[in-house]
Amino acid sequence: MHHRATSRRTLLTVTAAAAAAAVTGAAAPLAHAGTDDRGLRRLISRMSLEEKVGQLFVMRVYGHSATAPHQADIDANLREIGVRTAAELVERYHVGGIIYFTWAHNTRDPHQIADLSNGIQKAGLAQPTPLPLLISTDQEHGIVCRVGAPATLLPGAMALGAGGSRSDARKAAQIAGAELAAVGIRQNYAPDADVNVNPANPVIGVRSFGSDPEAVAALVAAQVKGYQRAGVAATAKHFPGHGDTAVDSHYGLPTITHTLEEWAELDAPPFRSAIAAGIDSIMTAHIVVPALDPSEDPATLSRPILTGILREKLGYDGVVVTDSLGMEGVRTKYGDERVPVLALKAGVDQLLNPPKLDLAWNAVLRAVKSGELTEDRLDESILRILRLKAKLGLFKDPYVTHAGVDRTVGTPAHRAHADRIAEETTTLLLNEGGFLPIDRRTHGEVLVVGADPASPSGTTGPPTTTLARAFTELGFTARALSTGITPTAAKIDEAVAAAAGKDVVVVGTYNVGATSPQRTLVSRLAATGVPVVTVAIRNPYDIARLTGQRAALASYSWTDVELRAAVRVIAGEARPQGRLPVAIQRADDPAKVLYPVGHGLTYT
Repeated sequence: MHHRATSRRTLLTVTAAAAAAAVTGAAAPLAHAGTDDRGLRRLISRMSLEEKVGQLFVMRVYGHSATAPHQADIDANLREIGVRTAAELVERYHVGGIIYFTWAHNTRDPHQIADLSNGIQKAGLAQPTPLPLLISTDQEHGIVCRVGAPATLLPGAMALGAGGSRSDARKAAQIAGAELAAVGIRQNYAPDADVNVNPANPVIGVRSFGSDPEAVAALVAAQVKGYQRAGVAATAKHFPGHGDTAVDSHYGLPTITHTLEEWAELDAPPFRSAIAAGIDSIMTAHIVVPALDPSEDPATLSRPILTGILREKLGYDGVVVTDSLGMEGVRTKYGDERVPVLALKAGVDQLLNPPKLDLAWNAVLRAVKSGELTEDRLDESILRILRLKAKLGLFKDPYVTHAGVDRTVGTPAHRAHADRIAEETTTLLLNEGGFLPIDRRTHGEVLVVGADPASPSGTTGPPTTTLARAFTELGFTARALSTGITPTAAKIDEAVAAAAGKDVVVVGTYNVGATSPQRTLVSRLAATGVPVVTVAIRNPYDIARLTGQRAALASYSWTDVELRAAVRVIAGEARPQGRLPVAIQRADDPAKVLYPVGHGLTYT
């Protein structure tokens, strides 16, 4: 049973009075609060400079509660931000938004998230200028997921790209959006609009819908519509396109060598499509694109890219949010004190998660006082941010209810949709001699081995256990043996010994490289004579470096919904329908294609 310290009626009374007073300057009825541009500009004119600066920041904060987090989270907040709680963060810095992370203990369960969101909104409306906050997270699904079970977990972008269905992409986003909105998260940093043309891309990969710009563009638009119909601001990322890099911008500053013409052909279409679909926000990339800005500033800090191209050439006038300012890619060329000021000068509206909020907040404040930034420039961004809050209905009612959580989050209907969509994404790459599907009467003894990467949301897996359990539920006798991402010789020997007497071995592979011992694991298992089936549980490129398997599938992620679907396909409970949304190159000659875009087998 869940109870709120403050009743919904009390919260709504506070909301109505505060929002009406803030926007109109009087205790007018909420229905006449005036959240059009005239009303919002009046609101901005009454804000102090400090409040204006705060509206530009979206910040992390530790804790499951806005006012009573655990002591360890209080200590982390004091150490990193100088405040004890989320409520104190809002009070001191007037931040316009807060981003939720699993590791910050913000997303334990749906009811707790709802209470945290309500506590944050209550703090926002208790400010001198009462303002609701825009609460955000990265809920891409697949390998990036902050809100876990019992919320519905859906296939990620590349899986949806393999399914190729716009209606499924839209439905997945609509389900995800409805569940986020129910817990008070109203801005999602999804969908990923990058076109993954580089198989070696270490940061995007399966977060992208694929390598074909037009196919990616169609699915991006579908997800934008799905999220925004559910009342959540979608965010296309990472502009101007992070799909062709071999450097992870979390740890370095990538350079994209595309010409202007290549950028227009490869990278721009999904962002154009998102804008045409009415996207609410666009996230910048910490990448250098010399063809777009010869200064070689990161795109996040580039006026030619953000104002010249995104605003002026593409005609976008919505919210622009930076990728996290704690990432090394944006910190390489300039210091943390200069980055937020340069980002605003470039055309950014929201400054996301700076490593040192006090330093960044004061840097912007000083820049306005010194004349480097004008207050009018801040007002432009604040107007965009408040327009979005108004569009989402946050001035009318920023609160959520436990009844709404129960009615919406993780419902049987949503989970059934997730299972159906996942079945249509599982891709059968290889099936020698029609080995699949297997029958439990002839192949009833199954050994599952392989990698067990950590759950993206902390609520699923481990993958070998999930696969084995799914086989057991279908009447097979299955054993799970975790061999890891880098199996040792001893672990490989253990797997080979465990294969004795089995009818089939299923191996979950994870980003198999040229020197990966996963290659040895598969070849040694195949040498036993027991048929081997591989399931690539992240990037689909693994098959290019594996030998000896009788069949190979790609699930594009290791969350339960995609792994269960792969087992249903292996067992013949579902037909494989997925088609590769990226090409798989030969390992011995990358200039040649092993499996082209569109490849995917099925059962006759």
